[in-house]
Formats: sequence, structure tokens, C-alpha cells
Amino acid sequence: MSLYPLKFQPVYKYRIWGGNKLKTILNKNYDADCIGESWEISDVKGDETPILNGEFSGELLSTLIHKYKGDFVGNSVYEAFGDEFPLLIKYIDAKTPLSIQVHPSNEIAKQRHNSFGKNEMWYVMQADKHAELIVGFDEDLNEETYKEHLKNNTILNVMHHEIVAKGDTFYIPTGRVHAIGAGVLLAEIQQTSDITYRIYDYDRVDSKTGEKRALHNELAMDVIDYKVHNAYKSEYQVEVNQSNKLVTSPYFTTNIIHIKGQLVKDYTSLDSFVIYMCVEGNAEIKYYNDLYELSFGQTMLLPAAINQVEIFAEDAKLLEVYL
Repeated sequence: MSLYPLKFQPVYKYRIWGGNKLKTILNKNYDADCIGESWEISDVKGDETPILNGEFSGELLSTLIHKYKGDFVGNSVYEAFGDEFPLLIKYIDAKTPLSIQVHPSNEIAKQRHNSFGKNEMWYVMQADKHAELIVGFDEDLNEETYKEHLKNNTILNVMHHEIVAKGDTFYIPTGRVHAIGAGVLLAEIQQTSDITYRIYDYDRVDSKTGEKRALHNELAMDVIDYKVHNAYKSEYQVEVNQSNKLVTSPYFTTNIIHIKGQLVKDYTSLDSFVIYMCVEGNAEIKYYNDLYELSFGQTMLLPAAINQVEIFAEDAKLLEVYL
């Protein structure tokens, strides 16, 4: 059986801070309230996303990786990760702010949780007026001054707040304290990990449980990067019908492609799968003689054995993700 472009059934996640933009803006199909995350491509145990289209319909990532190995993910990727898929792809809708949180490194996550770390990035797809992201600090801290701010409920005062708009991009390495603010809809690319240390949650109560959510301040203490950095937002330029770099890291590369008309993408020299996230407009992907629709808010995976596709769009933007 030949490999082909794959689409997946998302896993929808209730979140205390979730809204309805995944349904009203991205046209996701679910009935529950407060859905904050659409896990588009996931190999997280218990939350795997089954394939939706074609002969592999109903199969899981791990099954196809085990069967096709390097042809599915790339030879170097398979050597590094075996049958585990290394990325988790999401859309996130924050009606109210997420908790202030931090993620552990690969080393600490492996030691404590037998998990990958969680380096991630955000691409803002829509933001309400004055909506913001919180990323890093505005003044240098150490463990003692940080504890004082936690004790006094003043941690938000020393964090870096940034008003955001569509197209803004942020890379969030492990150790960087961060939060998505109210009114932001974004695409998130991250390592396959569900390890989050929550350090501040506005003293709110989850209406489903009637309880406050747990904090993880002791675990977070030796993970946090307390330094101020010069810039937190990624700067980039976009040329039409080109792959324009957004984020390059040891864990993934993400480009943005602004497609007008037709574009041929040749991946012959790339030893990796490729993921497309449609963050604006609608596109069609042609592989051999078959056309695959990729609408706004949808996600597609090209197995590594696919060396060339054509993309057609009147005016669309895709995130292009690979290792």
C-alpha cells in the first residue's frame, strides 16, 4: 500500500479557560463547551489521533511508523525516535487566560516523568483587541526574588506582557515561563509531551470539579530561566510562494508559505515527514493525480516518502513543519 497525504481526527480537550473559537472560527465539529485545544496530530498515549482519509482510515501514527519506519518519518527521525512520533500539533483557543506555567527540559522530563521535554512555538491566528501573551520576565530574578513574588501574588508584575496580532510568532524554549492570554487563538507546535508545571492560576476554581487546580512550584523552581532576554517575539519576512523561516530549533523547523496560485514543493533532499497547518485561506495539495483539500484550520501530514507535491490556492498561508 502506497503512502499518501494524511489527515487526522482531532482530539478535543476541555479546558477551564476554553471558549468556542475552535468551532466558530476554525469550523471544528464538537458539541462540548469550553473546548480549549484541538490536538490535530498526536501520538500521546490515550490521546492518539486516528487517520481520517484513504486506505489507512482509522489507523494510528504508531502503527504506520512501525510498519513503514523511515519511509514514514524519515530515516534520521526513525533512528532518533523509533516508533514514537516526536511532535504534538495543536490549535488553542483561550477565552480566559491560561495559567502561568513552565515546561521542563528533555533531561529533567526524562528523569522525572520518562517523557520528552516540551519546547514549543506559537503562531497567532486571531486575537481580540488588546489580547496578550505572557512570555518571560521584564526584570532579572533569582530563586529567592521569584519566591517572594509568588508569596506576595505579584508574579504577574515582573512578567513580560505583549499585545499580539495575527501572524505574531513566539518560540518558547523549556524553562521560559509563559501563558496565553484571554482572546487569543493560535497554532502550537511542540515536542510530544504533556508535562506542564503550573505556577500561578489566578486562584480560580474549575466549575467541573469545584476545586482549584494544582500548582507545581516545587517542581518548577529548578527549571525556570530567571534571566531577561532582549526579544521574545520572532521577527520574519514573508515572500510569496517561498518557504519563509519562522522558527529553527533542534526539535523542529517551522516555515510559513504564503501561496498565491500554484507552488511546487520538492522534498527530495529532506529526510523528514512534513506537516502543513492551514492558518489562513484554503488550499489544495496535489500528489500524483489526487487532490487533497486543506481548509482553514485543518492539518495534513506528508510521509517522508513523498518527495514532491503541488499546492494550489487563491490566497492562503500554511505553516510548514518538519524535523
